[in-house]
Order: sequence, then structure tokens, then C-alpha cells
Amino acid sequence: MTANGTSWLVVGVVLVAALCHAGWNAIAKWAPDSQQAMALINGSGTVVAGVLVFVVPLPATAAWPYLVASAALHLVYSAVLGLAYRLGDFSQIYPLARGLSPLLVAGAAPLVAAEHLDGVQLVALGVICGGLGGVVFAGGRPSKAGVPGVVAAVITGVLIASYTVVDGLGVRASGTAAGYTAWLVLLFGPVLPLLLWRRAMRVRPSIRVVVPCLLAGVVALAGYGLVLWAQTRASLALVAALRETSVVFAAMIGAVAFGESFGRARTASAVVIAGGIALLNLA
Repeated sequence: MTANGTSWLVVGVVLVAALCHAGWNAIAKWAPDSQQAMALINGSGTVVAGVLVFVVPLPATAAWPYLVASAALHLVYSAVLGLAYRLGDFSQIYPLARGLSPLLVAGAAPLVAAEHLDGVQLVALGVICGGLGGVVFAGGRPSKAGVPGVVAAVITGVLIASYTVVDGLGVRASGTAAGYTAWLVLLFGPVLPLLLWRRAMRVRPSIRVVVPCLLAGVVALAGYGLVLWAQTRASLALVAALRETSVVFAAMIGAVAFGESFGRARTASAVVIAGGIALLNLA
């Protein structure tokens, strides 16, 4: 356990979750049809969640309002995320959406969760967010043609911060991170595939697209479950900041898989983020 109460186990778990999140988002971007991909990913996660609800504890009654609110937020988030990916580059849309949310969570946490970071934690959070900002703008300011994608990414970031706070409060009230995760996905998971299925499946996907998307759904479920577990053991703002280090993984994936430049600026930003994480856990 570190001096500020954030254990290395929590940090490791959230970083694994960050890699999971970057991975499934990359598959959504890679697929020829992002709406089709989101339908498959959500459908896969829903099936797994439907099995899990029979073997994990039922969330406490107090958690259900949070579950319903979060399900609605996740549904809107999924739709806006798909739109953002159609409008912009993965290596800029994803970091912008994910990088904005820790700042919003840090602003909301003292009001809704009575969580106040000490001076060192605030500095660490600032360093991490500064590094995230460097990843976002490493490719320069967006062109006029890229503005719609940026707007969609900003809206996505607001939605991420909203469901992060709601889920942080909800999972703490639930008494079971596994049960909260399974029921959350089961509540919102079927809606998007049902809404998008006819439109998304107007072109039958090939098996080379279906299999990665189905696996991505399982990875997405596992990754979010890890984040929810971490939120029961550390502050919302710090977990949010650590989770959004996924932007570094996303930038790496963008460079390797999509031929998008990583470059010196993103490398330097990754080093800054790593420094922020070290400060957070060595303070």
C-alpha cells in the first residue's frame, strides 16, 4: 500500500483495464462498419453478462437507481462514440474523449462523493492529465474538417465522466463489483444491438470481422469490471486518471495497426504520464 492509500495492486488492475479498453476500441475503429462493430461488441458482452448474473451476487437495492442511470448513459455513449469514430482519426478522437473525463471526474468527486485529494495527489493528477493532453494534441490542432469529430469526442468525454461518477457511487452501494458489472451490461447491452442490428447487418460481416468483435465484447466487459472493482478501493478521480492512460495504449495501437504517427511528442507525453503514475504511488 502506498502512503496515499492507492495500492500497487489497484494501479496494476486499472492499467490492465486501460489496455483492455484501448484494445476493444481499436477493434471498433478497425472494423469496416463501426456501427456493426459496436452491435457485435455489445451483443457479445451482453451474452456473457447474461450468464454471469446467475453466478454472481445480486447488487443491493440501493445500487439499482445508479444501474439504471448508468445504463442510459452507456447507451448514449456507445452511439456517440461510434459517430466520433466515423468522423475522425482513432489516435486523436480516442485520447481526446478519454483524456477529458479525469478532469471532469476530479471536479465532480468532491461534490458528489466527498472525496478530496491531497496536494501530492492533485499534482500527480495534473501531471497525468497534462500527459494525456500531450497525446491528444501531438498531431497538431485539428483541421476545420476535423472539427465535427472533435465535438463528438468532447461530448463522449462528458458522457464518460458522467457514467464514471455514477458507477463509482453505484458499485460502492452495491456490495459486489462483479454483480454490478454483470447487471449493468445486461441492462444496456441488448439495446444497441437491437437498435442497430437491421441497419448494421445490411451488409453481412465476414468471419474475420465477427470473431474479433465478439472477443472484444468479452474484453470490454472484463476491463470495465476491473475498473469498478478499483473504484471500491480508491478515489474516483485517481482511478479515472489511471484508467485513461489507455490513451497511450491507443496511440501505440494507432501507430502499429493504423499507420498513424506516434512520434516524439506522444513518446514524451507517455513519459510524463508514467511520471505522474509514479508520483501518485510513491508519494
